[in-house]
Amino acid sequence: MNAHTAVAVLGTGDDEWVAAVLENWRTAPVNEKLRRTLGFLEKLTVSPSEVSPEDIESVRSVGVSDKAIEEVIHVCFLFSVMDRLADAFGFDMPSAKDFQRGGRVLYSFGYGALSIPG
Repeated sequence: MNAHTAVAVLGTGDDEWVAAVLENWRTAPVNEKLRRTLGFLEKLTVSPSEVSPEDIESVRSVGVSDKAIEEVIHVCFLFSVMDRLADAFGFDMPSAKDFQRGGRVLYSFGYGALSIPG
């Protein structure tokens, strides 16, 4: 699924912006907090053994709170586990309708239900 297809399926309302982020978050029109957070998440996903306290400090330095950092790590972890399980068990891809329904729910309510207690 390419970025433009994903945007159409998710139906978040700001298709152009979401497509730009999905296409290349480094060049997308995002603020520094989001850009730094996405860079951290990429490193956490691609080369977790290289993540250091300096990476956390880099995200903090642009005003991202520790609570927000904990939340993005939690969501990253959940997606990483789900992705690996889906690959291992050969899960079927949801239909476009299911993607759209899930996207609307997440867009409307966020990841609050998956939030770290406290």
